[in-house]
Amino acid sequence: MDNNAQSKSYPGSSCKKLLKLNLIKLLGKTTKVSDKLRRLWAFAQLQSSISGHLDPSVITLGRPDVHGTGNIHIGRNVTLYREVHLESWGKGSVNIGDHVLLSRGVHIVSMSHITIGDGTLIGEYTSIRDANHSRFPGQLLRDSGHTSKPVTIGRDVWIGRGVTILPGVHIGDQATVGANAVVTKDVPSGTTVVGVPAKQV
Repeated sequence: MDNNAQSKSYPGSSCKKLLKLNLIKLLGKTTKVSDKLRRLWAFAQLQSSISGHLDPSVITLGRPDVHGTGNIHIGRNVTLYREVHLESWGKGSVNIGDHVLLSRGVHIVSMSHITIGDGTLIGEYTSIRDANHSRFPGQLLRDSGHTSKPVTIGRDVWIGRGVTILPGVHIGDQATVGANAVVTKDVPSGTTVVGVPAKQV
């Protein structure tokens, strides 16, 4: 009797296992399709927000937040993680080279010109700005306008997490900027800088 009960229950448990496996496969495929659709939507939204052509090789892992004039040019094989913020105002422009990676939460704001060279990696929550607020007696800070100077980041530069890059800075090719550094002066090619303000190691 036990043998019969076991033989009768076996096909049922086998069906449950098969159903479970099929559900797991289906959910996996659904998740992949959903992820692809989200990326396509983010890509389309980015293309509609910027003035430059967006190459099909660009990977958008989340919809970048674009503000201002949209005077932004993005090269080939660029990867944009979630919560990237791109902003240009007035004559400001942003030029991102090929094979660049912008990690989650990177903030780029231009009122003059920002250039990022090919192959550069930029860590999470880094801020790159080419303008500062001005101050005038008797005027609110928000109404006092800005001063701006171009920022240039060379090729194959590695910028760590949480770095701040200020107006007028030039970072040379293959330089490294340590996490949480504040870059106020030029960084020579091939050197490493760390700290606040950033200094060569």
